[in-house]
Amino acid sequence: MKLKKLLSAFVIACSGAALLSACTQGGTQSTEAKKESSPEKTEAPKESEKAETEKAEGGKRLNIVCTNFPEYDFVRAIAKDQADITMLLKPGAESHSYEPTPEDIIKIQKSDLFLYVGGDSDEWVAGMLKSMDTKNMTIFKLMDAVDLIEEGHSEGMEPEKEEEEPAAEKSAASEGESASEKSASEEAESEEEEGPEMDEHVWTSPVNAEKIVEKLAETMEKLDPEKKESFSKNAEDYIGKLKKLDQEFRDVVNSGKRKEIIVADRFPFTYFCKEYGLSYYAAFPGCSTDTQPSAKTIAFLQDKVKEDQIPVVFHIELSNEQMADAICKDTGAKKELLNAIHNVTDEDFKAGVTYVDLMEKNVPALKEALN
Repeated sequence: MKLKKLLSAFVIACSGAALLSACTQGGTQSTEAKKESSPEKTEAPKESEKAETEKAEGGKRLNIVCTNFPEYDFVRAIAKDQADITMLLKPGAESHSYEPTPEDIIKIQKSDLFLYVGGDSDEWVAGMLKSMDTKNMTIFKLMDAVDLIEEGHSEGMEPEKEEEEPAAEKSAASEGESASEKSASEEAESEEEEGPEMDEHVWTSPVNAEKIVEKLAETMEKLDPEKKESFSKNAEDYIGKLKKLDQEFRDVVNSGKRKEIIVADRFPFTYFCKEYGLSYYAAFPGCSTDTQPSAKTIAFLQDKVKEDQIPVVFHIELSNEQMADAICKDTGAKKELLNAIHNVTDEDFKAGVTYVDLMEKNVPALKEALN
């Protein structure tokens, strides 16, 4: 992750210059534009137009910025059309490799409420927030809204590879032995303080989604008391849908012939499997930057499918599906999508597809896998 941190620092430094030069906003998707606009960067409304809209609608609208789709959908469900909501991650893009542009950081700087997940995918956030004035912002971290568990690592899973240290860093470190020893000592202390790596995919459990929506609604109600009744009612309605979804998954698992799933892909379902009592085998950890499996990993999963007579092999959304294809070809298992909802396609985004819509499609897929 060192390389990613360096890139993030570079972007944050660039954003400072962008703020001073008063760059225009762009590079994001908003609720008002999601059906009419393409996923290309769009210019924000002029301040005069925004003021006129706010006046016509009876007051200031919250400006909310989200890093990924689950956050965006939860906010959208609570606010409906009573807030300006922006998703930084472009529809169809890989969420784990996202890096903010200077324009994105300006969007965050101007927001009333900024949402992010936390974890490896959002390593850039801490440095960015330290570099800006956040006194007029409210920050909501999804990982702070639920009880965390360690990232899942199953038998046969491809070990996560450490990113290679850039040559410049290696050269600088080699200039002085004492500096190198000091750096190693500080790094060891840092790792000791950090402890085990906690799984960031908190939204994959509908029960966690309920907790997030409840706490998010409370936060939004404090920021915009005039809309408290509306936000509360909308959140209650959405939580009702999540409870129904939760019961559907429980019914499927309780009536299943097995309690094991195989995911020939990254595995972001640790919270989901723990909630519903499922065991699993998978190719990669949830945030792995490496998606090229070894022959050993493929062979292990192939043997598992055959030994345990697994009828379905899962892949996640926006995947190349190559590993699932190979295993299914060898074993005769069926390939199915188990959507972790990191992001959605541009088509689904424009159509207004929701977290619940996508999770509902996981119900029959899981039923088939367990029977």
